[in-house]
Amino acid sequence: MLELLTWAVGGILLVLSGMHVYWVFGGKIGIKAAIPSTGTDRLFEPSKIGTAIVAILLALAAWFVLELGGVTQFLLFNSFYSYGAGLLSCLFILRSIGDFKWVGFFKRKKGTVFAKWDRVLYSPLCFLLGSSILIIMFLRTE
Repeated sequence: MLELLTWAVGGILLVLSGMHVYWVFGGKIGIKAAIPSTGTDRLFEPSKIGTAIVAILLALAAWFVLELGGVTQFLLFNSFYSYGAGLLSCLFILRSIGDFKWVGFFKRKKGTVFAKWDRVLYSPLCFLLGSSILIIMFLRTE
């Protein structure tokens, strides 16, 4: 079960990384749903560099999860696993809770394309990823 969960979380993170790479190279599919908006205007215009950094961080998170679950083996300190898993888990769970205005389960802004997808997919997925990383951390046997 640990290995399956590890592959699932790592795979999801790699797919998300790949989507960001797609956007770096000019892809347009999903952009409206990926950026919070007021209804008429986006809250921000992501730069290619910023999007590339997010893609790299998601890929590194995928690699870390695969390491944490024991699917891959690299030389990381044992204490790093706990701290890293705790930090990564907190980041995803905090993202799912949100800022109480534009993103997360408790956002006030509703009625936009992003708000719909955030309610249906993004926030639940972030909560699931954060919780799954904690489960992987507690189930690993090192």
